[in-house]
Amino acid sequence: MKKRKTNKISSLSILSMAGVTPYKIKKNEEYMNENQTEHFKKILLAWKYQLTNEVYKTMSYMKEEATNFPDPIDRATQEEEFSLELRNRDRERKLIKKIEITLNKLKENNFGYCESCNIEIGIKRLEARPTANLCIDCKTLAEIREKQLLG
Repeated sequence: MKKRKTNKISSLSILSMAGVTPYKIKKNEEYMNENQTEHFKKILLAWKYQLTNEVYKTMSYMKEEATNFPDPIDRATQEEEFSLELRNRDRERKLIKKIEITLNKLKENNFGYCESCNIEIGIKRLEARPTANLCIDCKTLAEIREKQLLG
């Protein structure tokens, strides 16, 4: 059975894939100005395109590679491989939804601000995680609360 290579993409390669370099903040520049929002729009659209492309590749791959193996072990191996691929694609589907929500925030000029305390999230944090909706302090508090609830 042929193994399929999956490419994981880091936030830095997302920047290069989008054809952008890390944003250089200019002195006295207003937060989330037109240049910054355009920067993040490029990143988000490139990321969404890449994820969507992976979904189509997976669908094509599964159609081409689907074989009814007579050997139960081969059949189980293929089913497990397909199951893993589908779980990964489900995570990516959820990420695409987050990207779409974030793109809508950009349109509505609500991007880049913490949903909890309404302060600036920060350019560097957003470049690392463009779909971030909490500042680092609120995210840390949320993780501490989650740990306390789950034990």
